[in-house]
Amino acid sequence: MSDDHDATEKTHFICQTYTQNQGAKGGQAGLKVDKLFQYTTQAEAKNRAERESQSDRCAGADAYMIVEDTNSGEVSPPMFLARFGTVPDTDDF
Repeated sequence: MSDDHDATEKTHFICQTYTQNQGAKGGQAGLKVDKLFQYTTQAEAKNRAERESQSDRCAGADAYMIVEDTNSGEVSPPMFLARFGTVPDTDDF
């Protein structure tokens, strides 16, 4: 008997950056997703998030992983690996 469970899951390591969104005409300011990078390892995603967060135009960056069920297309909630600078609350995901 073979275990096909592992073959149906794919792990994605992601670096997501944010910029500060200035509220238009008195609207509320906040964070806006800027860039999204996908990597094959945790270390690559974490290193990129740290580098991106040091940029003057970057408010903050997250490195996280999600697990995708390739059969259904469903993805797990993000599991954060590292967070740098100003980032959204985890409840926002």
